[in-house]
Amino acid sequence: MRILVDGLDLSGKTSLVGALVEEFSGRGHRAVRHRGLLAEHHPARRLLKKLPLVRQPDSAFVTSAYLLAGYVLDAALVEHDPPRPADAVIVQDGYVDRTVAFGMAGGPYLGAALALRWPRIFATFDVAVYLHAPVEVRRERLATREKPDAMDIRGVEDPAFAATFTAMLVRGMGRRHHNLLVFDTSRHTPHEMATQVVQAALGATPPSPQDTVVPAEWGRAA
Repeated sequence: MRILVDGLDLSGKTSLVGALVEEFSGRGHRAVRHRGLLAEHHPARRLLKKLPLVRQPDSAFVTSAYLLAGYVLDAALVEHDPPRPADAVIVQDGYVDRTVAFGMAGGPYLGAALALRWPRIFATFDVAVYLHAPVEVRRERLATREKPDAMDIRGVEDPAFAATFTAMLVRGMGRRHHNLLVFDTSRHTPHEMATQVVQAALGATPPSPQDTVVPAEWGRAA
């Protein structure tokens, strides 16, 4: 089983990933945190790490390189070369979804636009969880971050950029996943969200309608 957690920086991804690993483990399911490409032996991994990912929203080249050499190839490889350990629930901290969203919000770049048109060429997840939070909440979190990067700052200081990013997730890349949950992390604790996600992943309960409401501005941004 693969669970994706994604969303704008400072939306609470890291906290939820940790809570999900604990929640799955508490229910008797081994779970591990995972980042980056899924395929265990992806041939372009080292080359892509040399690109300045933090500048990806400002670069059509970096966006296209990650999409083509990274994630399109990853989708072809992962079914035969899955992440390890193979018997664990993979809780993925960010994936191609954010690359496309950043490419649209910072561009839009052709590679991101094409990926948004055909999102199913990329690896899917059993449950995808997209996180967001009001700008004032993210600004408070930014103030406590020791070394914020350009993506952290831009997501707080550029409302149009932030709205477009989240719209591209919810209304675009989210279409390819088996189940999709959207949470405002200012309204839920990591434990509350983790409980709902794990229940949805294990088929215990359907997603709560209140957590899949899409703010109107995301539709306009899309």
